Amino acid sequence: QVQLVESGGGSVQAGGSLRLSCAASGDTNRRYSMGWFRQAPGKEREGVATIARDGATSYAVSVKGRFTISKDNAMNTLDLQMNNLTPEDTAMYYCAADSYNFRTLSAGLYNYWGRGTQVTVSS
Repeated sequence: QVQLVESGGGSVQAGGSLRLSCAASGDTNRRYSMGWFRQAPGKEREGVATIARDGATSYAVSVKGRFTISKDNAMNTLDLQMNNLTPEDTAMYYCAADSYNFRTLSAGLYNYWGRGTQVTVSS
């Protein structure tokens, strides 16, 4: 198993930037596909950006060109650089991992989850 802890959330104005980080611990000898998901109040959890074990990435259409996902296998960390934020990006952001090699944005396919970090973007 792997444990995930997110950090880096906060409050910014529209147009600003934030960098989220996810630290993995536990069974980190194996490689995982990982991703960032978000959930706004009253909405379903949605995939934001994912990176497979082989390094392939996927992005939600709404964040493509603004967000960048990166993974440091040596440090067991996953980052999400978020630029040009809008109020629509306001949500709780979660880090997720799974042992399969995929880059799906479907939250239900990931087995390991962090507790989340809040991102609030004001207009």
